Amino acid sequence: MSTTGRIRQALENAILNGEHLPGARLDPEELARQFDCSRTPIRDVLQQLEASGLVQVQPKRGTFVTQWSFEELTERFEVMAEIEAACARLAARRITEAELTEMRQAHAACSEAAAAGDAEAYYLVNTEFHRCLYRATHNGFLAQEAARLHTMLQPYRRMQLRSRHRLVNSLAEHQAILDAIASGDAEAAARATHAHIIVQGDRFHDLVAAMRVSGTPKA
Repeated sequence: MSTTGRIRQALENAILNGEHLPGARLDPEELARQFDCSRTPIRDVLQQLEASGLVQVQPKRGTFVTQWSFEELTERFEVMAEIEAACARLAARRITEAELTEMRQAHAACSEAAAAGDAEAYYLVNTEFHRCLYRATHNGFLAQEAARLHTMLQPYRRMQLRSRHRLVNSLAEHQAILDAIASGDAEAAARATHAHIIVQGDRFHDLVAAMRVSGTPKA
């Protein structure tokens, strides 16, 4: 892993684990000392985290950990569910055999991580599974928008994986998506993908609980 990647993962974990609370200011000089590096990778990491929505840069004030309410997160997950459903619908019609093989390989990697109970490993290969889905749309604009929102929500999608049984359930949802796409059933693929992403019912309560444990503000 590159220095920037290592720092991003560590800082992202620190934010999600409540070491940097929502609204807290992140001092680039202090972070550079903490990670024993120059200001350049710190600047790059903060830019990446700003793109993901995890931090906010306020001109003349500094960089702060983003404060999102539960309502704001729910709205974003609703949009993400619709966008990924559209991706799945197109992928079921347009995916190539080579792309289908890549998606199956990503799913197999997810299966290995889930069997090992390794949420961190699953988090990484889960991202690749979704990237495969976006590429299979053969719609550059849609793929770009899906990837942008995925990045924004990635820390919170990752947080869900800490919930009991979530790895196993997520894997089963991936299988349903993969089966529908492989069979060319566009509407089944869209429904399965929407259900995989949307946060409601027990899934919402699990996310709320995880956010409270991590020090994220109450609704």
